[in-house]
Amino acid sequence: MSDVLDRFLRYCAVPSQSNPLTADAVPSTASQLDMANVVAADLRALGAQDVTVTPNAYVTAHWPASAGAEGLPALGLCCHLDTAWQTYGDPVRPQVRHYDGDTLTIGRGRDGREVAISPATNPQLEHMVGWDLVTSDGTSLLGGDDKAGVAMVVSLLARLRQDPTLPHPRLAVAFVPDEEIGHGAALLDLEEFGASFGYTIDGGPLGEFCYETFNAAEAKVRASGTSVHTGTAKGIMVNASEAVMRFHAMIPAQERPEYTEGYEGFYYLERMEGNCEEARADYIIRDHDQAKVESRKDVMRRAVDLVNQTYGGGREVLTIQIEDQYHNLANVVTRPEYRHLIENARTAYAKVGQQMRCVPMRGGTDGSQLSFRGFACANLSACYYNAHGVREFVPVPELEAMVDVLQELAALYARPQAAAR
Repeated sequence: MSDVLDRFLRYCAVPSQSNPLTADAVPSTASQLDMANVVAADLRALGAQDVTVTPNAYVTAHWPASAGAEGLPALGLCCHLDTAWQTYGDPVRPQVRHYDGDTLTIGRGRDGREVAISPATNPQLEHMVGWDLVTSDGTSLLGGDDKAGVAMVVSLLARLRQDPTLPHPRLAVAFVPDEEIGHGAALLDLEEFGASFGYTIDGGPLGEFCYETFNAAEAKVRASGTSVHTGTAKGIMVNASEAVMRFHAMIPAQERPEYTEGYEGFYYLERMEGNCEEARADYIIRDHDQAKVESRKDVMRRAVDLVNQTYGGGREVLTIQIEDQYHNLANVVTRPEYRHLIENARTAYAKVGQQMRCVPMRGGTDGSQLSFRGFACANLSACYYNAHGVREFVPVPELEAMVDVLQELAALYARPQAAAR
């Protein structure tokens, strides 16, 4: 078993889901601090410098430059420790399955039904016949998003320890909590981190590269009603749940995630609950164009006003609170001083025989925050498929190849001209 595969399996088995309902605390779950300590222990065992775990579950460390590259700018690498909250994530039982083609049943879900992957849903499997795949046992997500990235970065350091002659600048590495709930690297101490550019490793199939993300906002709709016996409710009752339903009906149905692709933005209802007196609905707004995000905010505010008008009497049944979460990192990465992030990634992929494919990410990464805070970073493959669900899988050959890509990338930044283009 390769070093990166061994690490990946160990990391997946450590539950570390984030939780949007406890997002006021960082980390939002105690299990993320457990994961942080596991990674930090591995870094210390390798001999990484300045290994730190904060009470907020941020892990940072440095790796010294190879001979001749000591005076070059540090290269930063960042991954997130948490896994998605939308499905089961504890316990996680990772397994390595050999793929012989057609449908692969990975196990049974918690409802007893078979969980399988096939070329019908994942056409990429057609070129993976004969490969080993890492999956869960069907009862939970795997956690390749982003534990595959974590394993890749730690395995890169293990390789540099094994062969100190491999060229690389000083490396700054960070592993952060709560990316899946929009917090991400907000509390990362960039001065201590010590890099002004680099990469997140939090993307899809091998060869994918992202320097464009959504702009993101979240909207919290709250309803306050009046409960009264249904037999005497006429003219008195105000049903908070009905008010939220009216609001939702005014949001364009064709602009939901399940009907959009590419650069098309959307509104997404994350959760809702309520009764007659109180109800709530939480939404996210996404678009690559910030002006369109602002337009979507206006649509939601007008919908709130219209619902309130229907109840008359000047009563404010609905309220809405909208906050920005992150912005399109293309606004930073495409600046001339950071174009090397794109071109060096293209070269590193090519050195392992992979053509880079630039894709607009229909989401965000830690780089979506960090790039606007002074750490410009694009996003590299973490090689996971079907993220955020029980059918998630990571092909072992791609997992291993990305460590080669990171090694080639580090070598490119061991040259003075790489960071000066």
